[in-house]
Amino acid sequence: MGTSLTSRGQQVLHEIVEAYIATGEPVASRTIARGRGNALSAASIRNVMQDLDDEGYLMQPHTSAGRIPTEKGFRSYVETLGMRRLVSAEIDRLRFNLGQFPSVEQRIEFTSRMLTERTHGVGIAAAIPRSNPALDRLELVALPDNRVLMVVMTRDHQVRNRVVLLDEAVTSDDLISIKNYVNRNFEGWALEAVRRELSQRLAQAEATYDAVLSKLTLLYTKGLLDLGDAPEVHMDGASNLVVLDLHLTKEKLRELFRTLEEKKRVLELLDRFLEQPGGEVGVHVGLGEVHPSMQGLSMIGVPVRLEGGLSAVIAVLGPIRMDYARVMSTVRHIGQAFSEA
Repeated sequence: MGTSLTSRGQQVLHEIVEAYIATGEPVASRTIARGRGNALSAASIRNVMQDLDDEGYLMQPHTSAGRIPTEKGFRSYVETLGMRRLVSAEIDRLRFNLGQFPSVEQRIEFTSRMLTERTHGVGIAAAIPRSNPALDRLELVALPDNRVLMVVMTRDHQVRNRVVLLDEAVTSDDLISIKNYVNRNFEGWALEAVRRELSQRLAQAEATYDAVLSKLTLLYTKGLLDLGDAPEVHMDGASNLVVLDLHLTKEKLRELFRTLEEKKRVLELLDRFLEQPGGEVGVHVGLGEVHPSMQGLSMIGVPVRLEGGLSAVIAVLGPIRMDYARVMSTVRHIGQAFSEA
């Protein structure tokens, strides 16, 4: 917040922000004068508004119109907001609902839907795994046509699936032997260390004569345990942006949707929240530096630290004139429930 803001200027600014959030229309000095119960005259308020305009907190879209907050004005408003507290029963219900889902992927998908329902914005939830998680358990399932489903569960509660096509048939008994060998020898090992050790064992001459290791070689050459560490991202409610008064042409709206379809771009948005302490809500007003099509949007998010090195981000994308206090509270409490589920 700018140090030049007086308490009177701050109060007028925040009343203008709240009036603009409610109506979406430029705010005139007489509107603020009525709201203040005539504590200040419309002329005095006009002077304060002119000062706020000069300092970059307000702008006047048309010569005879009232004023609207700039990104700087919204940031000043957000910095002084407190967060509403949910009753403990509501937190318990959120935690219970999330606890119904056994995997992080399912919780991420449910969370993005819940954020959208509660805020009418775009709900985004992402699980960002550590680069080298530890193996919890491997499962192998025989499928028709020499295909095998590999299911890798890691200590950060992630479940990674992959179907591979083998060059020769492997029986269900073979798969059980391979699974048991890997789980017995490598449970708790980092995946990279498992792959490195397996590579060395399979390169030894005696591996050729070991029935389990010879079959294991087939899967290893197809990328056993090499499932990557791509983040799990779910976004819900993008269609809500269509009904918002974002002053976008059809082409600009299409450009915005194309931007949101790029996982890399969404992760770039979420990365900025990971720099904050876990559980601390962050607000980014105006996202034009990420992409010009996102100029009129803001994002509110919270990083969540989970055991096993997994990080998650719970966030809501919405118009720059969203109800910040309500969305900040919603994001904070859903993030808290997510971390405790």
